[in-house]
Amino acid sequence: MAFEARLRIAQVAPVIFPVPPVDNGGTERIVHDLTEALVAMNHDVTLLAPSDSHTSARHLKTSPSLSEWQRRRSNVPPGVPGVLESLVLEQLRQHLDEFDVIHCHGEFCHAAVLGDRRRHSLTTIHWRVDELDRQLFFAGFPDLPVAAISRAQGAAIPESNRQGTVYHGLDPARFNVGKGEGGYLAFIGRMTDQKRPDRAIEVARASGHALRLAGDIDVGNPLWFERHVLPQLDEDIRHIGPVNDRQKQRLLGDARALLFPIDWPEPFGLVMIEAMVCGTPVIAWRNGAVEEIIEEGVSGFVVDSHDEAVEAVKRLPELDRRRVREAFMARFTAMRMAQDYVQLYRRLLAGDDVREAG
Repeated sequence: MAFEARLRIAQVAPVIFPVPPVDNGGTERIVHDLTEALVAMNHDVTLLAPSDSHTSARHLKTSPSLSEWQRRRSNVPPGVPGVLESLVLEQLRQHLDEFDVIHCHGEFCHAAVLGDRRRHSLTTIHWRVDELDRQLFFAGFPDLPVAAISRAQGAAIPESNRQGTVYHGLDPARFNVGKGEGGYLAFIGRMTDQKRPDRAIEVARASGHALRLAGDIDVGNPLWFERHVLPQLDEDIRHIGPVNDRQKQRLLGDARALLFPIDWPEPFGLVMIEAMVCGTPVIAWRNGAVEEIIEEGVSGFVVDSHDEAVEAVKRLPELDRRRVREAFMARFTAMRMAQDYVQLYRRLLAGDDVREAG
């Protein structure tokens, strides 16, 4: 077997939350688990991330995260996120020559800083890519290699940029299989019209179940929560706010199922695999990447309507929680994610054309 050289890999994190996040911050969670898995594979990994982050990799620290500044001060000026991003990119510019591969998890400006190093970089966008901002971005940087996080997301990434699909993964050591004995259904996500906790409430009531709603009120649209969720809350339908990993383990492990009633083209849906690693089946609306993540009748059910969701709740006894966890272990571990990314890194370094067709 040919010897595969140890790679010098930079992971460039966003600036909103620390790595790993305290509660909110799915992107930061993925960056953390990817970084730790790459370290475990014996690669030389550097994390460029806010100073309140923690990692076993080399850490090039910048200013504290936006969330930390918001904790320290009551009024953070709106320009602060841009400043924090600039500080990270300046760190990157100063150290560009130290890395074989630079993997960026931010949005836009890194592409200009990378310059001729773009060909040995990889960008993962953890959001939808079918809107005008991303399309202008791709048009301006057609030579920027981009990894999709699902085939649904990748369909909107131009062929000149698209380098492959790598599904998210998590470290299973943080989670145990729960028994689902809490008797309630769970929802985790922002309280917004994209995530549709109101649909979850309707399904819970129609199926005769209690519901635990976890997640922040959307700061960009707080009135939606006040109009569509708050009036529905009672002893059975409870909003418990954001949850950290320990709280999420208990919430999901004790839940009969996770409801994922999205109303937008979800590019991945991290909470679905968080439920799966706990052995908790998922009832998800068919949209975005849902059909790529959920194995029908194994890890959950994919539905198209309220009535189908209520029927799926009735079918939950058909599912084996151990098989749900096994479905996670087969496809969504952090180590599998890291191995897939390393394959892309090596192909980029070798100059191979790894773009997907179509």
